[in-house]
Amino acid sequence: MSPSLSDTPALSRRGLLKFSLGASAFLATAGLGASLSGCSSSIAASGFAALRSGDLLCLRALVPVMLDGAVPVERMPDAVEGTLKGLDYSLDHLSPEMLKLTRQLFDVLGMAVTRGPLTGIWGSWENASGDEIRHFLDRWENSSLSLLRMGHSSLLQLVMMAWYGRKESWAHCGYPGPPTV
Repeated sequence: MSPSLSDTPALSRRGLLKFSLGASAFLATAGLGASLSGCSSSIAASGFAALRSGDLLCLRALVPVMLDGAVPVERMPDAVEGTLKGLDYSLDHLSPEMLKLTRQLFDVLGMAVTRGPLTGIWGSWENASGDEIRHFLDRWENSSLSLLRMGHSSLLQLVMMAWYGRKESWAHCGYPGPPTV
């Protein structure tokens, strides 16, 4: 039986505050560095309205793992590209502030200086295995830091809304489609 979070020794309040302050400073510095160095450009990738090239590298690794079991292996490449197009459409219609926050999440996932420590993916996304990505997703989902749990929730919701908004996904979940009018 594995210990639950409440059975493991907890940080003291002071320790948690120090850790949180350090993590916040680290993320703020990394974000500022990315924006000053041009890593965080707002130029969309070719063929996309909102998703940038760096975002696509991350998402092309994440989406197949997140859709595993919902899509047959032979249809996965088309499902990934369709999901990315749907996600791009949704992001293009977000408020500027929400788009900014989403891009900050993608920046954290895209920069090596933050990706390694926060996700456990030390190399590029293209070289990450499905198990490494599942471990990263589990790590964020069950993190004691609410910021990482929110990041997981945001990623999951963005990808799932883009996937299940597509007609090809409906049969898997038993949805017959909208009624004809």
